[in-house]
Amino acid sequence: MPKFSIGPRTWPTKGAAGDAVRAIRDAYNVGEKVDKPEDHALLRDLIELHPDAPEKIGCGIDSFVIDQPMRGRHSGFKIVRTDGTEIDFSYQSCLSPPNHRTQVLAAMRGETVGTTTAYFAMRAATNTLTSDQSGTPLDANDPHVSHFQGPPFVDIATQFAAGAGGWDQIELNSATTTGYAKFKDRALAQQWVEHHKAHAVLGLLTAQENLRRPH
Repeated sequence: MPKFSIGPRTWPTKGAAGDAVRAIRDAYNVGEKVDKPEDHALLRDLIELHPDAPEKIGCGIDSFVIDQPMRGRHSGFKIVRTDGTEIDFSYQSCLSPPNHRTQVLAAMRGETVGTTTAYFAMRAATNTLTSDQSGTPLDANDPHVSHFQGPPFVDIATQFAAGAGGWDQIELNSATTTGYAKFKDRALAQQWVEHHKAHAVLGLLTAQENLRRPH
């Protein structure tokens, strides 16, 4: 049976995933901030699936707010960015089948898990598990490795894709049990990992700090 994923969460169908999103929408009144951490986290992963995610996220997400209905009687969502600007988005657009660029970006994140895991292990070994932004101690069981100190992940990925001839030139195999497709060309995958290592400036953040950053 086909499954639908939003970040690490998986539902048996896209309809079931949509029900979970609508449950968040209906749990708050218009104008209210989505303040439950698990609700915020789901919406943060959901917006990554939007075809215009970089434009919607902009400088970073501060919070999600329940918005007035755009059409009909049902309310919607809007993003409040870290600079105070606001923009609405259609969760239905996020639930549409992802385009190839979105699929490649997801594969790129999966291919670099080894790099981010090794970085966290190094920080743990050197007893520096504190937020690089606020100095807050971090939970060793809930690491949040971020690109906040350097170019955003999407910029590093876009530069690599341009050098590879464009997003459409990066072929993927089918999704694995971890939920990510992988590069079909494993030599190209290794080139991507090395490109990421050369350009990424990694750091550690708390969960809430990380959720509010551009990804």
